[in-house]
Parts: sequence; structure tokens; C-alpha cells
Amino acid sequence: MTDMYTVTGLMSGSSLDGVDLACCEFSRDGSGWRFRIIAAETLPYPVDTRDKLEQACKWSMEKIDKLNIELGEFFASQINQFHSIHNLAPDLISSHGHTILHEPDKGITYQAGHGGIMAEKTGLTVVNDFRKEDVAQGGEGAPLVPVGDRLLFGNYDACLNLGGFANISYEDKFNQRIAYDVCPANMALNRIAGLMGLDYDHNGSIARQGHVHTGLLNTLNNLDYYSTHPPKSLGREWFLDTFLPEIDKENLPISDRMATLVEHIAIQISSAINSSGIDSVLASGGGALNQMLMERLQNHAEARIRIPDDLLVQFKEALVFALLGLLRMLGDINCLASATGGKSDLSAGIIHENKK
Repeated sequence: MTDMYTVTGLMSGSSLDGVDLACCEFSRDGSGWRFRIIAAETLPYPVDTRDKLEQACKWSMEKIDKLNIELGEFFASQINQFHSIHNLAPDLISSHGHTILHEPDKGITYQAGHGGIMAEKTGLTVVNDFRKEDVAQGGEGAPLVPVGDRLLFGNYDACLNLGGFANISYEDKFNQRIAYDVCPANMALNRIAGLMGLDYDHNGSIARQGHVHTGLLNTLNNLDYYSTHPPKSLGREWFLDTFLPEIDKENLPISDRMATLVEHIAIQISSAINSSGIDSVLASGGGALNQMLMERLQNHAEARIRIPDDLLVQFKEALVFALLGLLRMLGDINCLASATGGKSDLSAGIIHENKK
């Protein structure tokens, strides 16, 4: 490899809004890493695949393993099409895959999207399965994005991602990178929007029409997860078993549920920001485009929150996972124990060499 690297990053988030692909150019000099997103797309899942991914956390391992193969073939076909349309020839593919199981306290994590199949079908080296090694050493296996936040966006005090879950990353007073999942975000908001036949609440318009329900807001804010200290992370299992039943229990109008969720998310994120002495925050992920959510967040937060251009808002995680795969190929650290709670920093991920 030369001093200039081209990597396609693949991210499939818990909100299930599609597969994010970003082909990125990286270079490193004495002042650190630089990047450029060459091309990026979000490719929606076919309905049947999306349904499987929603339900798979309750499946047997045999069925999950079959889905892993199916998803590897699907990812490879999407990547090949993406590369062909944009005339791309990257050095490698770095795939987050899609998280099916994540219960690190039980030593369980499973990111679907078979790396060997992807390497075979694309003819490129693939790096994937970034979480398993950290979970094996007692860590959360998440979040992994903090390495990218430190190396690419260190001019901000903190980075906030508003995806299926909201997660935050920042340097503490000991110059350790702290990061954790704060609360559900798009996973919850999109679920409620779906009750109206919508994929998401555009600009927070549904929430803007509703009223905050104090009882539900207090119930959500008092969930046990919020009183635990990082490192910590959330999974779909917790959302389905703990969070969602509380929302459904109240039988409120959809707009009131949405307004209450937005307020809950804003309160939890601002609490994380305000308790950490943070002055500047870079916000990305689909939730950063929800105007109502960002208004409520800025209302509660004491820091300045900056939303970058749409390309970075939507593809920052795919960009960072492209970097994580590159770091793995270079043998550099890409998983921080300070963020995951693991025993040591790691250069994590499985490398699948193209056998052709």
C-alpha cells in the first residue's frame, strides 16, 4: 500500500434505513489523517430482507448463520454495482455489517454479512467483524467510531451520532476517549412514524404537532440504563424488550408519543453533554436532519452543536468504518479500551483476502 489509500466503507445501522456505502480516500502526514469522500450512496433494503433483520435477534443460530451468508451475497452485489456506476477501484472494503445480536455482558455479538463471501464476490480484500475480539476480552465491543472521531474530527470537543441509537464520543481530562450509547434515537422515532405508514418523521413535523406526556417522559428517563456509567452500549434486544413496551403501554396519540420521544432523546443527550464540560459538538447521522429534535437538543444543551454538510451527516459512520478497516490492515489501533471497557486497545477485525 502507498501513502494514499482508497477504501469503501459499509455501514448498516440499527435504524434499518439501508446500507450506507462510502468510497473514501485517506492520506497521512505529520499532522495526522486527512480524508475525502469520493462517492457515497444509501441503498435501501428489500422489504423481505428488512423484515428478516428486524426479527433475526429472536431466531435460532442456524437461521442467523443462513442470513449471514445471504447478507454477504447481498452486500457484495450492492458494492459491485456501486463500484461499477462510480468507476471505483478501492484497495479494500471495510464492512461493519449488520448487528443481529449484541449482548456483550453474555459474551455475545454477531455482525452479519459474511466477509469471505464478500471478498470472493467482489474480488477485493474485506475487513469485517470488528467487535468480537473486544467482547472476548470483556469489553462492550462498542462503540468503535471513537477512533475515527479522534483521528479525523479532533477539532471538536465531542462527536454525536444520531443513528438507530444516539452515541457520543469525547476526550476526558486524562485525554482518554470516552464513548457510549446514550439512548435510542431513529430506531424509536422511525418505529412510531411507521404507525402512520411513514419511514421517518420528516423534519420532526409529527412531533411538532404533539404534546409531551409527562408520565411517559418520566418513565423513560428513569429506565435503569441511564443510571449506569460508561462503558455501556445498547442493542435491539433491549429496545424491543425494555424500551418499546413503555411507549406502547400508554396508548397515546401518535403525535404525542413522537413529541415525548423527541424530548426524551434531547434530555438524555444534553445530560451527557452538559455533565462532561463539552463546548463544541459535531452532530451527524439521520437524526441530525430532524429539525425538531435538533431544536430541542440545542435548547437543553450548553454546548454549540454543529451540523456539517449533508454528505458528512449521512455517511460519517461509513467513512469511519472505512478508516477502521484501513487501520486494521496497517496493524494500527482501531478499538479503544477506554471506550469499550476491554482489557486493552486492539487492532481488531478479520481480514478476508481475495483468493482470486
